[in-house]
Amino acid sequence: MQHLVWPAKARIAIAAGALILIGGAAWAVGTPQLVSQKDRIFNPGEITISRGESVHVVNDDGDLWHDAYIESAALKFHSGGQKPGSSTAIAFPTPGNFDVLCAIHPKMKLIVHVQ
Repeated sequence: MQHLVWPAKARIAIAAGALILIGGAAWAVGTPQLVSQKDRIFNPGEITISRGESVHVVNDDGDLWHDAYIESAALKFHSGGQKPGSSTAIAFPTPGNFDVLCAIHPKMKLIVHVQ
């Protein structure tokens, strides 16, 4: 059985192409959406993402703590206390519409549409 030996330039080109394809696929599914918590609001207040994506909720308040949670039949999440400057990732594996609320500030609401 003969083994095919590719020239070095061809091996590099094939490897680079594979990395671009893999990296592009990871970016499409794995890029987190950033949402700020500041002045007792989520910003933006409503987003649409694809199933499998994550939302990173960042506490941009200088002195306020937050406590993000989701309570639905399809998804339950609770961040616990989020000190100023911290970030919390929320994964959305299931399609649907989800309300992300703050247990400390009841008027805070983020609506996440997962397709």
